[in-house]
Amino acid sequence: MADWLQWLGLALIQGLTEFLPISSSAHLILLSYFAGWEKQGLLVDIAAHFGSLLAVLLYFRKDIIEVLLGRDKTLFLYLNVSAIPLAIAGLLLADFVDSQLRTPLIIALASAVLGVALYLSQKKAVNQNLNWRIVTYMSLAQVLALIPGASRSGVTMTAGMWAGLSKEKAASFSFLMAIPAILMTTAYGALKWYQNPAEQNIPMMLTVMTLSFVAAYACIHFFMKLIKRIDFIWFMHYRLILAALILMTI
Repeated sequence: MADWLQWLGLALIQGLTEFLPISSSAHLILLSYFAGWEKQGLLVDIAAHFGSLLAVLLYFRKDIIEVLLGRDKTLFLYLNVSAIPLAIAGLLLADFVDSQLRTPLIIALASAVLGVALYLSQKKAVNQNLNWRIVTYMSLAQVLALIPGASRSGVTMTAGMWAGLSKEKAASFSFLMAIPAILMTTAYGALKWYQNPAEQNIPMMLTVMTLSFVAAYACIHFFMKLIKRIDFIWFMHYRLILAALILMTI
């Protein structure tokens, strides 16, 4: 029962926080840290990320179909290029991040500093169209997502708005950038599991994937519906409060 509680809790947190600018990795680490749970197995991690991936694919299915049919070659290039900096940084820094950065102090600092940057960036948001300059900024910013507490969606939206995208356009491309990013994360986890296979629990994997999918899809849907009315100051406040609570408990 305890294992199932952990798996379901992690799946729900993954789905709800993957696409909000509050850092899914921070919440996953903190949930396990303060609940006293051991690190979830690779299969749980893979299933949770795969559920989030299915959610973004379904929500942006029209854009994905256009890309797959070769009708939007520019978006295809943007998405592929956007993954390159993260892929290189991930290969070079994965071990360092796992061993040195997954701490409450780092999470608190990243949450606070980048939360303030997110709020300030919306003041720069206008309504430019996506271009190679903006894609480059967002791609480089995505590397910061390796830092627990940074938030992949948060840093990419921050870069996009700072470069002149509206909140809606920055969020849309940030979520599309999640597709290759989550694919890389899932593939990396699958490779590690293949090298050291563990016992499979198919019912658990399907449950985790389904819960993560439902939570992530609902999160994307409501975020995109409400984004015009959302003031990012609320996300900054949340991140500052989270950082303060972390610092008070370490």
